[in-house]
Amino acid sequence: MVSILPLKLIEASAHMRGKKLVGPVNLTLAPTGFTMVIGPNGAGKTTLLRLMHGLQRCSKGQVAWALPAKQARDKQGFVFQSPIMMRRKVIDSLAYPLHLRGVGKTAARERAAECARNFGLSELLESWAPMLSGGEKQKLSLARALITAPEILFLDEPCANLDGRATREIESILRQVQARGTRLVMSTHDMGQAKRLANDVIFMLNGKLHEQADSEKFFNAPVTPEAKAFINGDIVE
Repeated sequence: MVSILPLKLIEASAHMRGKKLVGPVNLTLAPTGFTMVIGPNGAGKTTLLRLMHGLQRCSKGQVAWALPAKQARDKQGFVFQSPIMMRRKVIDSLAYPLHLRGVGKTAARERAAECARNFGLSELLESWAPMLSGGEKQKLSLARALITAPEILFLDEPCANLDGRATREIESILRQVQARGTRLVMSTHDMGQAKRLANDVIFMLNGKLHEQADSEKFFNAPVTPEAKAFINGDIVE
């Protein structure tokens, strides 16, 4: 299988209504690892993820995958901060991405049931997705994003609205997903979570990639005073 990675952002910028949201950004995502995107509110974390995934139009510069954009799209997933639930049962929500790829109903439901077991959702297969708890909804969102075996998964603060137990469950799932070879790129406001999960860190500030380093180096010896202040819990503008 030919990989869609590395992903390269070359002088990439995103604008909306004449206002620059992010950029210019120069960045290369290697084929493996867990990248954590951090920074203060409004720094551009979500926009950067959306720009890489293709939900946000690149107004200047280039977002370049190793394969053509259409092929790259089919090998990606995205999990939002607030889970988007379909008005369907859990099993049908899980099967839906497979239906879109031409998998028959019976085969899709069988794969959905297997996927549900891996995410601890087996007892909820016949439940209506919108009626699940916050943690259950986020696990369903993860399972739905991963059922098509994407090569890379983007996650926008998936634990922001969850309690400690649900956060621990999601983090455990993410470690397993990474161990199976899925490339992960995730934004978070939780420095403890970033330290627990990240292989490398992107620190965003004022819409720009302010600092980037492997996790140990970033948290132990940040280069810029802004990154050091942010790690220490100070207000950074």
